[in-house]
Amino acid sequence: MMATASLATLPVRRRSAGAWIGPVLGKLVQAAATLLLVAVCVFFATQIMPGNAATVMLGTHATPERVRALSEQLGLDDPVLEQFGRWLGGVLRGDFGTSLAGGRPVAEILATPLGNSLFLAGIAVAIILPLSLIIGVLAAQYRDGWFDRLFLGGSMVANALPDFIIGTLLVFLFGTTVFRILPAVSIIPIGSHPWERPAMLVLPVLTLVIGGVMYLARLVRVAVIDVRGSEYVEMAELKGVGRWRILLVHALPNALAPAVPAASLVAAFTVGGVVVTEYVFNYPGMGVLLLRSIGARDIPMVQAIVLIIAAIYFVFNFVADLIRVGGRD
Repeated sequence: MMATASLATLPVRRRSAGAWIGPVLGKLVQAAATLLLVAVCVFFATQIMPGNAATVMLGTHATPERVRALSEQLGLDDPVLEQFGRWLGGVLRGDFGTSLAGGRPVAEILATPLGNSLFLAGIAVAIILPLSLIIGVLAAQYRDGWFDRLFLGGSMVANALPDFIIGTLLVFLFGTTVFRILPAVSIIPIGSHPWERPAMLVLPVLTLVIGGVMYLARLVRVAVIDVRGSEYVEMAELKGVGRWRILLVHALPNALAPAVPAASLVAAFTVGGVVVTEYVFNYPGMGVLLLRSIGARDIPMVQAIVLIIAAIYFVFNFVADLIRVGGRD
């Protein structure tokens, strides 16, 4: 009783607000430096793409004089560092330039594909997170049982396959040869929205969900198994506390701590995987637009799409890093 009372009166250590400032500022500086490095890589990588922007805009039959005049007008003859500074300044203002293929502002053209991609990724993440938690908990609860063995075997196969292979297999099973119950492609008519045609979203979403769930659920499983081997869980078992009550009340809240940063990384991987998945299903998002822009040598569009995808990816990584910093104490 005395020991219990003394433990109850111990002050709870809380991390002071000042202790957060240093790590958070460090992560912010690191994130800003990383994004700047990405911008540098994106710009200079697109500069070495074959073809001239002026030639793309005027066509291959344009005279050298017209190409030279337009190049001078666009500043293509300026030093590369000057072009980079001008481009980066526009990006910081939200101006990605003008599409060489469409002749309109890049931001205007990107609005709809970006919304479609974020909608697809958002639906996938909204399914991945709770489903990973349920499967991981069940696999840990029935460790070495048939469900656990089936899950581990399936996760090994799924994690070894790239997204385009998974998508192709799903099309083969459900869209073409075997069952033919879902559309093999996800072409959304102009003026329509993805949520108006849910059948066309099933296979792209399932492609993203399979890889994400199989990865995150394994982490949840390991975390739950580790927590269940701790002393306070063993004490609860000795006291006769029910198996599921131990899991839900004692083990699961503590097991979520290492799983939350991983969930943020899975969300980042999902956004990155959208590009490949969209190409497989011809979904009208940034992935298809990126490939078309590369084929058309539309450098401003390529720069904008790659930079936006990288920025979203690093935002999720930054959130994961902050969660790790907060979880150390």
